[in-house]
Amino acid sequence: MTRHFLDVDDLSPEEVAEVLALASEYKESGSPHVLSGQTLAMLFEKPSTRTRISFETGMTDLGGHAIFLGPNDTQLNRGEPLSDTGRVLSGYVDAVMARVFDHDSLVEMAEHATIPIINGLSDVAHPCQALADLQTIREHFGGFEDLTVAWVGDGNNVVNSFAIAAATVGIDLTIATPEGYEPSTDAISTAAARGPKPTVTNDPDAAVADADVVYTDVWVSMGEEDERESKLAAFDGFQLNEELLPDSMPVMHCLPAHRGEEITGNVLESDRSLSWDQAENRLHAQKALLAFLAGKR
Repeated sequence: MTRHFLDVDDLSPEEVAEVLALASEYKESGSPHVLSGQTLAMLFEKPSTRTRISFETGMTDLGGHAIFLGPNDTQLNRGEPLSDTGRVLSGYVDAVMARVFDHDSLVEMAEHATIPIINGLSDVAHPCQALADLQTIREHFGGFEDLTVAWVGDGNNVVNSFAIAAATVGIDLTIATPEGYEPSTDAISTAAARGPKPTVTNDPDAAVADADVVYTDVWVSMGEEDERESKLAAFDGFQLNEELLPDSMPVMHCLPAHRGEEITGNVLESDRSLSWDQAENRLHAQKALLAFLAGKR
């Protein structure tokens, strides 16, 4: 049976633990060429820094090869159905990582592909980021037991996947967003079925009061530029700054960051920031995921 990774719950809690253990092993000891001779197709409808470079470098580290396919490099922009693309790529490559606007595009491709389809980001979920987030938290705190995390900001695709990931490993999560910007109810329900149900509030001060680490992301995501002014007004009071955060409380940001909006430059650049570890761990977590899906761990 072909395994896909469209969101975190495509892996069982035991499989998440296995991928994280393998990611740590690869980070500490290097990765063997377990994907020698294999090829990853990387489909990008949205631009990327971390996703492209980490996946392409990861395939090289594992002994494989990655092909970058931008918006103008395939027949998709000429109307070829994603079902056809999934079928065709299944005959050429060993896995597909796709970064898309519409999550349903991934679902359609996965339904017709006979190779793993990996969600590199969609409007609904960002599960590869969530794996790197868990790896970073475990490295910093030594595990997940009795940990409380606060998310302060937009209820976007990143927190949708992180909510599921946090529940999977037993993290207590509180999500603080302005009214009307809460995370997906489906994501919260999925999280609650796997572990502690995330708390959703509109009070950022209450969210961070008992947190061990605070996480945020941009307020204005790609494709939302026309909402910029209204969102900046709505998110007043949700910035990660010295006034909101207790002294030395660790902070996370999946990057890119808009300094002066969701987080101040002083906080992002301080010793409390785990953002650079998160970025590096995208490479290790995704290598582990690729090896796992290929059955080569």
